[in-house]
Amino acid sequence: MRALVPSNDEALVEMADVDAPSAGRGEVLIDVEAFSVNRGELALLAEPRPDWRPGQDIAGTVVTSKVDGLAPGTRVVALADWEGWAEQAVVPASRVAVIPDEMTASQAAALPLAGVTALRLLRRAGSMLGVRLLVTGASGGVGHLVTELAANAGAQVTVVTRSEERGAVLRELGATAVVHDVDDAEGPFEVVLESVAGDDFTAALRKTATHGLILWYGRASGPTITVPFGDAMASHGVRIEVFSHHSTPAARDDDVATLVRLVADGRLHVEIGREESWTQTSQVLADLRDRKIRGKAVLLVD
Repeated sequence: MRALVPSNDEALVEMADVDAPSAGRGEVLIDVEAFSVNRGELALLAEPRPDWRPGQDIAGTVVTSKVDGLAPGTRVVALADWEGWAEQAVVPASRVAVIPDEMTASQAAALPLAGVTALRLLRRAGSMLGVRLLVTGASGGVGHLVTELAANAGAQVTVVTRSEERGAVLRELGATAVVHDVDDAEGPFEVVLESVAGDDFTAALRKTATHGLILWYGRASGPTITVPFGDAMASHGVRIEVFSHHSTPAARDDDVATLVRLVADGRLHVEIGREESWTQTSQVLADLRDRKIRGKAVLLVD
């Protein structure tokens, strides 16, 4: 079976022959038709672990299944543990959802990790009715989805993006304010979803309301969090939580199916910035690293 594996050069990945997987109890074997790339995978590919292969967001067709309701031939989308950038992949059945005929494999593959993260962030934050919400790093896949979900749930959403084009898209999705720098956001905010770290985190802390909540779920700018003592002292009662999509009480087994339903109902929209053959994965990774792609990058297994 062909699969993309980490390489030791600037290409980051290369095509290789690997052993074909097989489904065990509670698992599904999928013929992969499309997969999408997450920025976390770029970081992991820079220093890959031994015997690790990338790939979490996949869509395709069921080959074999050890559970009811997922017969061979069924079109599905899935959130794999890893090893999804391949002709076939095995995924726990709890993270597989049937996709409707009108949904393309590319649309489906763009959903799982970013969508699940967005759902669980908002679920952890609580009711959005009337809440003033700040989203940093809103140009990414999670920012796009969380903006639309939060706006539909009644939040007043302020997004931070340095792109005029992305700002216009986020306004269409329901953002009430678009700023290019956290310092320009008109707070205070009851909830902050922070994914940049560095100076943006410190600025967001200053914008958070007393007894507000910051959910920190990424560090797109590279550095870790450093907060000056004065800013920390001035932030009375602010709660700061490090958020992980896979280790939160906000997780539910039907989250992938929920995302599919929302897209099918027209209540959530997928943005695909690039679609290519998986033979072009190295170039797509380079363009993602250089921020030349807005929206999700999807690769077709041909």
